[in-house]
Amino acid sequence: MIRKKKNYKRPMKAFEAGRIKEENELKKKYALKNKKEVWRAQAKVDYFRGRAKALASKPHEEQEVLFNKLNALGLKVDTISDVLGLQTEDILKRRLPTIAAQKKLADTVRQARQMVVHKKIIINGGVVNSPSYLVNIAEEDKIAVKKKVRKPKPKAEEPKPEVSAEPVPEAAPAENTEAPKEEPKAEEPKPVKEEEKKKEATA
Repeated sequence: MIRKKKNYKRPMKAFEAGRIKEENELKKKYALKNKKEVWRAQAKVDYFRGRAKALASKPHEEQEVLFNKLNALGLKVDTISDVLGLQTEDILKRRLPTIAAQKKLADTVRQARQMVVHKKIIINGGVVNSPSYLVNIAEEDKIAVKKKVRKPKPKAEEPKPEVSAEPVPEAAPAENTEAPKEEPKAEEPKPVKEEEKKKEATA
């Protein structure tokens, strides 16, 4: 795992009343999370000053490259002495929450910072969620609040007519229209003649 290099330097004297008071004022004014953000801005100022000192003996064309870069960030510099005179607050004024509050996109710098962190601020159509982002002059007019796109609600389906669950009446049994069949009558015994009775008696 590669450890990320620090982009700030802690103060040499930990307890210095004048510096601590100034840092607390900057922290409150620009809605900074902690003192490290102040030290990062100071580190940027120190870097620009170092570049200006290195270019002091160089041709004016090379110095113009640095001047153009700083002017694009909104830091008005024309000479080496202007670069050496930059302050920490000059960097903090170019942060995205500060510019958003100046453009009335939020009531306070703290509210603007919250909007940036919650990805509600866009620059040129792209979301920027870093409060320490330094805004260029060309990007100031492209800062806007992200509009919430609401998806259309699906149309409610019309209720289908309910089918009645009443039982279907059974068909009545068909009436038997055929005439009832007559049962065969038992044959009546034939009368025995008297002569046959006499024969049976004499036998």
